Amino acid sequence: MTEPSSRIRRLAEEQRLCGATVAGGFIFLAGQVADDATLDAEGQTSDILAQIDALLADAGTDKRALLQVQIVLADIADAAAMNRAWDRWLDRAHKPARMTIQGKLVDPQWRVEITGIALAPG
Repeated sequence: MTEPSSRIRRLAEEQRLCGATVAGGFIFLAGQVADDATLDAEGQTSDILAQIDALLADAGTDKRALLQVQIVLADIADAAAMNRAWDRWLDRAHKPARMTIQGKLVDPQWRVEITGIALAPG
């Protein structure tokens, strides 16, 4: 029997978590937040989406493989700003299912956190 952990690929490992895990034909993204927390919601969203692009590229795919995305906004009033960045980034021929909610984020400077699930290549 194969050890379960040998079938899991961990990307962008940090002290407490990894940026994504690849297993069972899927890529599971950790909650991504902006590297520059001083940006407004639109800027933070753009920063996060670039991180997601990089993680998916590391996994061998791109945003067209996204199946589901969850977005948490510290203030739902930032939805229009977040959507401006999202709309610039989105591949309209390959839209994922998406949910956007308001929730308190760990760092009060964070305006946006995004997570999701993508189909792994192969």
